[in-house]
Amino acid sequence: QAQLVESGGGSVQTGGSLTLSCAASRDTGSNGPMGWFRQRPGDEREDVATATISTDGRINYADSVKGRFTISKDSANNILYLRMSRLRPDDTATYFCATRRRAWYGPVAPKAREFDIWGQGTQVTVSS
Repeated sequence: QAQLVESGGGSVQTGGSLTLSCAASRDTGSNGPMGWFRQRPGDEREDVATATISTDGRINYADSVKGRFTISKDSANNILYLRMSRLRPDDTATYFCATRRRAWYGPVAPKAREFDIWGQGTQVTVSS
């Protein structure tokens, strides 16, 4: 069964850093895009990705995290990372990793509805 397992969440103060990891099982495939999505307390999960890597390697970020977050992928081991720095209280959320088997190409970032394999989420709390 295709599986994604996130880790690395935690509690930090404003200005701190965290790195999230997402380990993908072999049967998720290696051709699909991968991304991070977040769900703030009391809100629905955002349809716009926090960050994505498309099949052709294109990277997209939400405007709110540009310059602070970095997405990367260890393709050999099928692990997705999200390095988060200069964290703010409004970054507090559950962060979900997502992928799908079908490829995604082009400059437009895939939305949440384009993904069908999801992790269980990891909590990030940023205190002021």
